[in-house]
Amino acid sequence: MTEEMIFSKIIHREIPADIVYQDDLVTAFRDIACQAPTHILIVPNKLIPTLDEVAEEDEIILGRMMLVATKIAKREGIAEKGYRLIVNCKDNAGQEVYHLHMHLLGGKPLGSLLGSC
Repeated sequence: MTEEMIFSKIIHREIPADIVYQDDLVTAFRDIACQAPTHILIVPNKLIPTLDEVAEEDEIILGRMMLVATKIAKREGIAEKGYRLIVNCKDNAGQEVYHLHMHLLGGKPLGSLLGSC
């Protein structure tokens, strides 16, 4: 899947977004459909449709995503009490945009992620 996705348009600043961080590997911006007081998406600048399509050469990108998440959590004031990072992979997990992305959520107690089986 190589079609231009909405996140690519945000990365290239072709459409408006509240970008809170950007470097040569990743971009982070506020989710417009927020699920918590702080809800930021961290995406690789390279189009990787799903987690299953990450290659060995993408290892540095994934590491950068994690480091950026911790930096943003501190800057947003949610690091001390805690936050959640979520990566959905494909339809059954709820992935809606097929450009790998990590959700950074915090700012309130988030409760249990999953219910009973």
